[in-house]
Amino acid sequence: MITAIDTNIFLDILLPNEAFCDLSAQALEQAAGAGSLVVCDLVYAELCVHFAKQKECDEFLAASEVRVEPLTRATHFVASRAWRMYREQGGSRTRILADFLIGAHAQAQASRLLSRDRGFYRKLFPKLALLDPSDRTVRH
Repeated sequence: MITAIDTNIFLDILLPNEAFCDLSAQALEQAAGAGSLVVCDLVYAELCVHFAKQKECDEFLAASEVRVEPLTRATHFVASRAWRMYREQGGSRTRILADFLIGAHAQAQASRLLSRDRGFYRKLFPKLALLDPSDRTVRH
């Protein structure tokens, strides 16, 4: 089982978010116990903002046993289809393409996504298994 991790899970722990820190940390541990953890290169870039040096971010991910993997061309295509569908359905431009790439990465290159952004991902990536540490009705 490969679990892709969304940026918000790490930020819950790093910043920390009092409402979600413990839940996200527990969910991350459970996901690690079920298999491997990955982030796409976009999540890596979003995380790097919160570290003074690249080495610090790399060490944080290594300590959490999270590997960084690039997006494939097929993943980019999946994201483009989701973006197009979103816009055709009247979706606003407030959602950035990075969100679509993160969802597509999890769907195409992992088994599931650990994220608290369930409404967006559930609607646009209906085949994607989602884990939300704040939701008791998680779909696997």
